[in-house]
Amino acid sequence: MKMAFILFHGMTALDLIGFTEVITRLSRIRPEAEVSWDYCAMTSHITDDRGLEYVIGRVKPDLSEYELVFVPGGFTTRKLRQDSEVIAWLQTAREAKHLVSVCTGSLLLGAAGLLEGKRATSNASAYDLLAPYCKEVVQARIVRDGRLITGGGVSSSIDLGFFVLEKLTDAPTVELVKSDMSYPYYQTGTSASVYHARI
Repeated sequence: MKMAFILFHGMTALDLIGFTEVITRLSRIRPEAEVSWDYCAMTSHITDDRGLEYVIGRVKPDLSEYELVFVPGGFTTRKLRQDSEVIAWLQTAREAKHLVSVCTGSLLLGAAGLLEGKRATSNASAYDLLAPYCKEVVQARIVRDGRLITGGGVSSSIDLGFFVLEKLTDAPTVELVKSDMSYPYYQTGTSASVYHARI
């Protein structure tokens, strides 16, 4: 499977990394799956919303080359959805077997016309912005409607990765990747036993 991970200026890093950290481990856990991926953007360098810079592998490729296209979120999606060049590029993903977004990445898919007649979700702060683009805004962590899979706010990116991974493979593979990542998470907080190793 060939995957495209979309990057843009002002994106939220965890949106991207949470999903890709899960899904790309498939290449090591199950090498026979023949998984490959590209980091794609409109320009050769991208700066996220915390100032981290990325060097892009492929600049504005035809997204019809990919079976899975993933779009992260970030506050700049609100402006980018009005950018005709960005939207025209995303529209080249219209035939992708799997369209995936997390957080406000769904706004970009929506602006590209890829959510028409579909149920979808986004960051809760953007439900009203998402509504004109889709059939129904679902207030859930992950929503699947056919080939479209959308995730909610930032932290859902890891769970979204596991959800998509199971759809592409099977439950045993998901468990292998979870083990490889020491997942599920532990309860956080200063009183959590995981923070108090006793020797």
